[in-house]
Amino acid sequence: MRRPVALRLQAALGTLALAAAAGVVLTMPETASAAAGGATGYATQNGGTTGGAGGQTVRATTGTAIHEALCGRASSSTPIVIEVEGTINHGNTSKVSGDSCNTAADKIELKQVSNITIVGVGSGAVFDQLGIHIRESSNIIIQNVTVRNVKKSGSPTSNGGDAIGMESDVRNVWVDHSTLEASGGESEGYDGLFDMKDNTQYVTLSYSVLRNSGRGGLIGSSESDRSNGYVTFHHNLYENIDSRAPLLRGGTAHMYNNHYVSLNKSGINSRAGAKAKVDNNYFEDSKDVLGTFYTDEAGTWQVSGNIYDNVTWSERSGDNNPAGPDPQSTTTVSIPYSYTLDDASCVPSVVSATAGANKGLKVSDGSCTPQSPDPTDPTDPDPTDPTDPTDPTDPDPTDPPSGTNLSIGAGSDGSSKASGTSYGNVRDGDLGTYWSPAGTTGSVSVKWSSAQIVGKINIREAAGSEGTIGSYRVLNHDTGAVLASGSGAGVIAFSPVSLEKITFEITGASGTPKVAEFETYGG
Repeated sequence: MRRPVALRLQAALGTLALAAAAGVVLTMPETASAAAGGATGYATQNGGTTGGAGGQTVRATTGTAIHEALCGRASSSTPIVIEVEGTINHGNTSKVSGDSCNTAADKIELKQVSNITIVGVGSGAVFDQLGIHIRESSNIIIQNVTVRNVKKSGSPTSNGGDAIGMESDVRNVWVDHSTLEASGGESEGYDGLFDMKDNTQYVTLSYSVLRNSGRGGLIGSSESDRSNGYVTFHHNLYENIDSRAPLLRGGTAHMYNNHYVSLNKSGINSRAGAKAKVDNNYFEDSKDVLGTFYTDEAGTWQVSGNIYDNVTWSERSGDNNPAGPDPQSTTTVSIPYSYTLDDASCVPSVVSATAGANKGLKVSDGSCTPQSPDPTDPTDPDPTDPTDPTDPTDPDPTDPPSGTNLSIGAGSDGSSKASGTSYGNVRDGDLGTYWSPAGTTGSVSVKWSSAQIVGKINIREAAGSEGTIGSYRVLNHDTGAVLASGSGAGVIAFSPVSLEKITFEITGASGTPKVAEFETYGG
C-alpha cells in the first residue's frame, strides 16, 4: 500500500536538509533567453501562442520587478519578454500599479493582459511559495521556471494554493519545460499544480514535471463549469500525485507521451461529458490511471498505444468507474494540429531527459532520442541555397544585397539604448554612427507607416566591434513570428513577407554590440 504524499516526502526532504547544512550549492546550466522553437498542441490553434515575441526583453530578479515590467509597457497588450533569474517570493513581491497592469502582492498576477513571455534564465528561476495567476488574459508563455510549495492555508498563502492557475476568459497559454511541485496534499495546505477554470481554452503543458501533490490539476471547477477545454499535455512527468492527472470536466484534452509514476488514487479523470484522447503514455506503479471517478456524470476517452506497467484497477461501482483492467475507447477525438508520437516504451527515458526546468529545453522529435533546440527556424532558407549568408560561396557578408535599402527614411525604435547611441543611427546610412543596447542583449526595429515587402536584412557592426554579435532572432513585429535565427552579423535571408515593422533581436553577445546599420531589402 502506498503511503500519503506528505509521508513519502520525508526521506527526500531530509536529504535536501543535509545538503543545505553542508553548504552545498546546486548549480543549474545556463538556459536559452527566450522560448526555443514554438508552441505545440492546442496552444497553436486560435491564432497561435507567441507570448512576448518581438517585444522588449527585460531581466527581473524579484517579483516586484516582474510586475514593474508589466506595468511599464505602453499598453496591456504591448509584447514583452521577462527573463527571470533567482528566487521570487513574498519578501520581494509587491503590488505595482499602472495603466498596463493589474497586479497583486501575494502572487505573480497576469490579469487583463496579453502578449507576455516569462522565461527562467541563468542559474534558474524559482517561484517559492508564490503562485502564478492568469486571469482574463491571452497569448502567454511560461517557460523554464520552477513553482513550488504554493499554499491555500497556513502561511504564507498564495493563488488559492495553485502553482499555476488560469481562470475567467483565458486564451492561448503555453507552459513549457517547467517544474511544478508541492510538499503534500490538501491537509498540508496545498491545492492544484495546474488548474484551468471559467472559460479557459487553447492551453498546452509540455515537457514539464508535476510532483509530490495531492492534486495534479483540473479543467473545470465544478460539473457545471464546462466552458474549458482544448488542452494538450505531452512529454510531462506526473510523479507521486494522489489524483487529478488531470481532472477534466467537459471539454477536450489530448494526453500523449506522458510518464505517470505513482498515481496513488486515480489519474486521468474524464467526467461530465469530457473527451480525453490518450496516446502512447507510460503508466507505472499506479492505480486507476484512467476513468470516471467521484461522480456519476461520465466522461469518455479514446486510447491508443499506452503501456500499463504495474497498474492496479479497482472494482466498478457507483461513482467509481475505472477504464481498466483492459481500457477500450468510448469515443473518437479529432485533433486539429500535427504531432509526432514517441513509442510508449521509450517515454520514461525521453521524459527523464527532457521534462522540467533547467534541462536545456531539450525536446523529442518522435525518434525516442532527446534533441537540443534547433537554433535554425524552419522558415529559414535551405542552408545549401547560395543566397544563405552561411554558404561559403556567398560574397563578403558586408556587401549589401542588390536593390534599395528600405531602412533609409524609415522609422526605428528598440528595447533599450546605451548612453550616446540612437535607434536612428541604424538607418542613417552612416557607418560611423551606431546603436548599442543598454547591456549585451536587446533589440532594435525598423518601421514604416505602410507595409513593405522584406526578404533580406543586412546587419553591419561598427568598426572595431566586428564579431561581437552572437545569437540573434529576426522577428515580424506585427505578428511576433520568427523570420530567421542564427548567429553573427551580415546578410540574413528569409521568405519575403509584408510587414510594417521588423525587429533584430540580439539574444547573445561577447560584449556590447554596436549596430551601425540595419539595412532592409525586398528579397
